[in-house]
Amino acid sequence: MDAPLRFGLVTPIVTLLGREKTWEADAGPAELREIAVAADRLGFEFLTCSEHVGIPTDVAPVRGSRYYDPLATFGFMAALTTRIRFLTNILVLPYHHPLSVAKRYGTLDRLCDGRLMLGVGVGSLEEEFNLLGAQFEGRGAIYSEALTALRASFGRREPVFEGEHFSFSDFIIDPCGVQQSVPIWLGGRTALSLRRALAAADGWTPFSLGSDEVADMLAQARGLPEWKERTAPFDVALGPAQQADVTQPDGVERLVDGVASAAKAGASVINLGTRSTSLAHYLDQLETIAARVMPRFSDSGN
Repeated sequence: MDAPLRFGLVTPIVTLLGREKTWEADAGPAELREIAVAADRLGFEFLTCSEHVGIPTDVAPVRGSRYYDPLATFGFMAALTTRIRFLTNILVLPYHHPLSVAKRYGTLDRLCDGRLMLGVGVGSLEEEFNLLGAQFEGRGAIYSEALTALRASFGRREPVFEGEHFSFSDFIIDPCGVQQSVPIWLGGRTALSLRRALAAADGWTPFSLGSDEVADMLAQARGLPEWKERTAPFDVALGPAQQADVTQPDGVERLVDGVASAAKAGASVINLGTRSTSLAHYLDQLETIAARVMPRFSDSGN
């Protein structure tokens, strides 16, 4: 029997992608404080934050220009909340040594009592790789090994790993994460990213894919050895096809239909974003979603 759908929030303000002229552009810590506290109280599963260090000026119109740092952002939110989790969506893993991630995000995991979730990806912005001195060519192999090394080191005081790109032993990582099996979801939009996730992660968080595309990819993946050999649960995080304003007369039903379509495609987790005109409007929508949308999917029969 399927588990109930869980609902996470694509955090506003921390990323500006086509919203540079909305209320979010001028919002900051005060607004994020209210959002975190409300989301925690209302029972949402997680808040998200993406990673980019710098965006080339000619790419900003497509990628967006603002990306809050997830480590600092989640540290701020963790101090304001008690139960909601924090999902990096996504952390570009080839930008980092896996022990750096294990130490920095492990410290965060300890400070927030094990509420961290790691969404990671291979990255595609070559200019940013060059800016950071990271290797762009061959990054797929580096990413795969870094993921294995991260699994071997997160939550361990004296991690050991031996690989082609990363090797370490005889070092103490203190503090380390509370969770030795921290949930790791892989980002991506290809069959390869899904296959990697099935083999080495706890879930898949696709982007720029519609429900039908995700459903087709999942149907094909069911024939893979990685699917057949899995014994642990596997999450698929997907957003509704369109953002809805649930304060509008038909908004609730439109969102319910969108969530139902995502669930039919195979989503176990819903990444929610909303169209909002102000902080008050956004918070009103969270209240409505928690009261009128989430209960519709609170049992496995929906």
